[in-house]
Amino acid sequence: MAMSSGGGSQTGTLSEINVTPLVDVMLVLLIVFMVTAPMLQTGVEVQLPEAKAKTIPDDTGLLIVTIAPDHKVYIGKLQVAPEAVEATLKANAKLKADGEAYLHADQSLPYGEIVKIMAAMQLAGATKLGLITDPLK
Repeated sequence: MAMSSGGGSQTGTLSEINVTPLVDVMLVLLIVFMVTAPMLQTGVEVQLPEAKAKTIPDDTGLLIVTIAPDHKVYIGKLQVAPEAVEATLKANAKLKADGEAYLHADQSLPYGEIVKIMAAMQLAGATKLGLITDPLK
């Protein structure tokens, strides 16, 4: 009975994963997201009042009502008539789920307009109402 020691070269295939292309793709994606993330501002551009308060850590998924300087009201990016804010918010599933809403109003607006929208938000079911401000410098 003869046995071979197998000292010859192996002719099998190499089955290692080449990770270099994966690393290249991940670095490109990281750069793309770093460049585009600051441009993804939610809502409408307003001049917020400054206040000494905690910042909201992440505004994704939050229900934000915005009152623009031209007195237009937006829920997210959807423009709504001021009279229709309550009805629109009552139909909003996010408000029904947690009762949390935020008001994002320009500092040049009269106090009475802001209070009217706050009252409509409360009547729609907002049990937790937050006001968004810019931090003090």
